[in-house]
Amino acid sequence: MIVDKVSDLIGNTPLLQIPVSPGPTRLFLKMEKMNPGGSTKDRMAYSMVLAAIKAGRLRPGGVVVESSSGNTGIGLAIAAVEFGLRFIAVVDHHAAPDKIAVMRALGAEIRTVTGTYREDEVAVVERQRLAAQIAAEIPGAIFMNQSDNTANAGGYSAFVREAVAQVGDRIDAYVGCVGTGGSVTGIGRGLKAHDARTLIAAVEPEGSIVFGGPGHPYYQSGTGTPEGDTVGLVLDYGCIDLGLRVSDAQAFETARYFARRYGLLVGGSTGGALYKALELVAEGRIAGNVLVSVADGGEKYLQTIFNDAWMESKGLHDPTVWDRLDAWLGRRAGAASRPEVPLLAVA
Repeated sequence: MIVDKVSDLIGNTPLLQIPVSPGPTRLFLKMEKMNPGGSTKDRMAYSMVLAAIKAGRLRPGGVVVESSSGNTGIGLAIAAVEFGLRFIAVVDHHAAPDKIAVMRALGAEIRTVTGTYREDEVAVVERQRLAAQIAAEIPGAIFMNQSDNTANAGGYSAFVREAVAQVGDRIDAYVGCVGTGGSVTGIGRGLKAHDARTLIAAVEPEGSIVFGGPGHPYYQSGTGTPEGDTVGLVLDYGCIDLGLRVSDAQAFETARYFARRYGLLVGGSTGGALYKALELVAEGRIAGNVLVSVADGGEKYLQTIFNDAWMESKGLHDPTVWDRLDAWLGRRAGAASRPEVPLLAVA
């Protein structure tokens, strides 16, 4: 297939099947990291920009302002290039340096919030306040506000059509991350419209407040709702059957496990979704065709999740996660479950 513009490369991502033993369950990974911006957020970013243009809120030469931990910002930067727009990304210290570098490479202007924050604290409230202020001060600018933007969830309709056609059978369960709620809402509604029996499980970090638990800082990036923020209006709780929490250690060790066991680099939030999906299968709570979105790739987290020294300094190493995953996936368990040499040393 030959296309005419980069946005035409968004979607039609392949499926990777991972054997799960024992039992008839098939685990399908939708490889959203293969979108041009490296994440599933390309879908919603393009959808939001296109909707704003069609509604007359954005005109040629206009300005898009958005609070982002990186992936949405990358998607918006790509869309801004295509439509001749200026893009300003408001980030905090929690954003991965590699994501910020990609946004800059695509022409985005970066504004970083100031203040005293813990390293594991997401400053999303201040990010959103600053983004709204910047947009109000620039003629022709709009604050995209992904958390409350209905076009966020609307960007995932093609994901559902693709997955249903690729699996070629019913999808019994979908397990995905929940942050703003756009992806799990768009995918959840679409899958249930196709087959009301599909179970939708949404995974948030421990410390996120999406499902009403106690809030505290966490390291997982681009997922969950931190304490002090409000859950986005785009999130539809009605399409979610299970709300689950995953620890930073479980999420990050799972990402590292899939790198060493399968040669697949996934981001931390995807590691969390994979861990909870396999745990649900092991507990007998889901079976059949299970779908997980690889929301982004581990290439953006080489200085953190895949850096032994960083993991050690944050107290996030947990060898028991590797043993559980070996058991759940029917692989060899024991002392060799975790590598004895560093995954990656970054100066």
